[in-house]
Amino acid sequence: MTALIETQTLTRILPATVPVTLIEDVTLSIGEREFVAITGPSGSGKSSLLYLLGLLDRPTGGLLKLRGEDTAQLNERQRAELRLATLGFVFQFHFLLPEFTVRENVEIPMRKLGRLDARAMRERSTQLLEALGLAGHLDKLPDQLSGGQRQRVAVARALANDPPLVLADEPTGSLDSQNSEQVFAILDALVRERGKTVVAVTHDEAMAARASRRIHLVDGRIAAGSGG
Repeated sequence: MTALIETQTLTRILPATVPVTLIEDVTLSIGEREFVAITGPSGSGKSSLLYLLGLLDRPTGGLLKLRGEDTAQLNERQRAELRLATLGFVFQFHFLLPEFTVRENVEIPMRKLGRLDARAMRERSTQLLEALGLAGHLDKLPDQLSGGQRQRVAVARALANDPPLVLADEPTGSLDSQNSEQVFAILDALVRERGKTVVAVTHDEAMAARASRRIHLVDGRIAAGSGG
């Protein structure tokens, strides 16, 4: 199995009068076509680890490789380019831009990456949204959609640049059980049908139990016996 993410003794410490350790000595490997749930009590470092894996934060120490590339050697521009090309993000709150239509929100990552012309971006955004059951909502604004629909738009946006890896931070945390099940089914289908890798931080025990692997954090460390 090819590793998409590899870490060795990854550590993140917040500098302060009394330094705060968010992540400590995390060593893990995540491969292609995996659905990995990151679990743990509140304050255990789940989101901190996800932000490190997603190049949204820099580690204090240790090694982080993304598709075999040592990310410590990259400058901010290179990190941003790697994020756009390799990673898609889904958060608990969708963070759609309210002044843009559904389709325009999905096109934002494509515009930033700059690989497609306007027609190709429009075709791709339409295809993604239709595949997620949003064909009749392309030109609506986010506040015209339900919470579950907005989260599906966020998934489409995460897939805009066809990344091999989708990182999700509590993707069902703000949804009811029916919409939570829909979002889980979409993420699961990304792995099974599209060959993506999904790494999801979750408090949802049902989602964690159905993932292919669980990494359980306690006080910023992978718990003994957890699947790091």
